[in-house]
Amino acid sequence: MIRLENIEKLYRTDTIETIALDRISLNIEKGEFLSVMGPSGCGKSTLLNIMGLLDAPTKGEVKIDQQTLTHLSDKQLARFRNQKIGFIFQSFHLINDLRVLDNAELPLLYRNITSKERIRLATEALEKVGLSNRIKHFPSQLSGGQKQRVAIARAIAGNPEIILADEPTGNLDSAMGNEIMDILLQLNRAEKATIVMVTHDETMAKKTHRLVRLFDGSQVQ
Repeated sequence: MIRLENIEKLYRTDTIETIALDRISLNIEKGEFLSVMGPSGCGKSTLLNIMGLLDAPTKGEVKIDQQTLTHLSDKQLARFRNQKIGFIFQSFHLINDLRVLDNAELPLLYRNITSKERIRLATEALEKVGLSNRIKHFPSQLSGGQKQRVAIARAIAGNPEIILADEPTGNLDSAMGNEIMDILLQLNRAEKATIVMVTHDETMAKKTHRLVRLFDGSQVQ
């Protein structure tokens, strides 16, 4: 589902060059649940952003579902992301002035579907994460675990084949973290979603199919 070939990412200023990723090659199969671990600053989030087409590699090639995406325009990439990929962030990134249902519906605004269909898909996504009784609430009325459930619902409302999760349990206590992890495992099993999760938590990583470790931008396992 995701293929990275000799990915390099360099950040340059007038005086310094920083290697964020160094010759990363990785194949992630359809329906696989992969976790990525490593110390802070090792390139985990950069790798996830390149997989999610939010950033472009300095060198190398990215293929998703056997499609080479290096030469697509920004508009084409945005359309592809919206159809294929769901994102879950550590800090939730919910809009406080919008109700839970409206937050879950946001990615669907960029699709050519009716308002009725958007509401149906967002409601179904919230039901999957156990929040059907909170659709009229605002984020300020939710716990951290509930906010992350809304973020997951937003990520899956459009039925993406790929879910990219950046520290999805990082801001939660262990009980809430386990609940969120159970939801991701269920999405992987029942929906056959391909999931890549960045985490610092070895316990969470061991629940996934495979673990990749990064150190100073290089893959060490």
